[in-house]
Amino acid sequence: MTETAHDAPSTPTSLAWPQERTCPYDPPPAYPAPGEDAPLNRMRLFDGREVWFVTGHAEARALLTDPRISADRQRADFPVLMPRNRDQRTIQLPLLGTDDPRHNEQRRMLIPGFGLKKIAALRDDIQRTVDTLLDRMLAAGPEADLVAAYALPLPSTVISALLGVPYADHELFERCSRTLLLAGTADETNAAREELRAYLRGLLDAKRGIPGDGLLDGLVNDQLADGRVDREELVMMALLLLVAGHETTANMISLGTYALLQRPDQLAALRADPELMPGAVEELLRHLSIADGMMRVATGDVEVAGVTIRAGEGVVFATPSINRDPAVYADPDALDIRRSARHHVAFGYGVHQCLGQNLARAELEIAFSSLFARIPTLRLAVAPDEVRAKPGGTVQGLFALPVTW
Repeated sequence: MTETAHDAPSTPTSLAWPQERTCPYDPPPAYPAPGEDAPLNRMRLFDGREVWFVTGHAEARALLTDPRISADRQRADFPVLMPRNRDQRTIQLPLLGTDDPRHNEQRRMLIPGFGLKKIAALRDDIQRTVDTLLDRMLAAGPEADLVAAYALPLPSTVISALLGVPYADHELFERCSRTLLLAGTADETNAAREELRAYLRGLLDAKRGIPGDGLLDGLVNDQLADGRVDREELVMMALLLLVAGHETTANMISLGTYALLQRPDQLAALRADPELMPGAVEELLRHLSIADGMMRVATGDVEVAGVTIRAGEGVVFATPSINRDPAVYADPDALDIRRSARHHVAFGYGVHQCLGQNLARAELEIAFSSLFARIPTLRLAVAPDEVRAKPGGTVQGLFALPVTW
């Protein structure tokens, strides 16, 4: 007999969301182990709702490409993962929280700004920003917080230039972004979102009729002007691009540096052969899996791995477990910069795969290459267990990374 959601035990599941990582770059130990446990399990959210929790790689890719698995966060049955997201249904979130056909229309507006040709043209600018930040850090050394001095200002500077957002306002959008990702209550989230939306409304209004090089300049004077997007939708698109465009890469730089400093053999190999860097970045994306907990809802019954996900049931994808499925990656818990880490889902999968992945890869390659070449004696300034990691239920990363050289 095929197991269904309704055949599941009536007693509450013992697995609850969120779970804390005991090591900043490893999955929470309470997560079911792919290859040993079932690839789909039941998980309880903070409000008592039970959802499906996906840890299998093949199952995740199948579900993420199934049109019956919806990303529409305005649906009444869409899962709410954290108390700060209680009011998510009142906000139309473009791209990540929208289904086709509107999702495809939004994505097509933005693709020219994130294509391979555009990102290749930005590499020299990224390198100049990296060099400037490292010059400042070295001049102020021999100790630094790598997050504040390097990992955060690099992607903030880059995404500001790409979008056409004044970097002079970075403290405002970085503060609002932190609150959106870490707030304990919906009120805090709503206040930060409204502050950032108000700022972006003013910025977009100021761009009307004025030529500019930023992606937002083009959207205002083309798509907004001819009615292909309305003002509030564009404000939310700008908010998403600005927040995601610096937070994720900043966390990858700091956490990736921390992980490599714990693996001197891997770091030595990378320094000895810089050609390994592109593959090393893919392996770090797989190994760290900072975007934990992609969520969806089923709009129809879906059978996978011997169970039936019923219409209206929530689905949460455990990215760090999916990216360590032994059916896909040999010795999956090891960080191996020489492995082929293709097919990871660190950027998601399917139609909602991260639009900014080309930019992220370029920033990470340049950031790590320059950091380890310019500072060959880089090391932690504190014991590894003194480095404070971010809590579960948000983008994983470090609050600070004290280093010395």
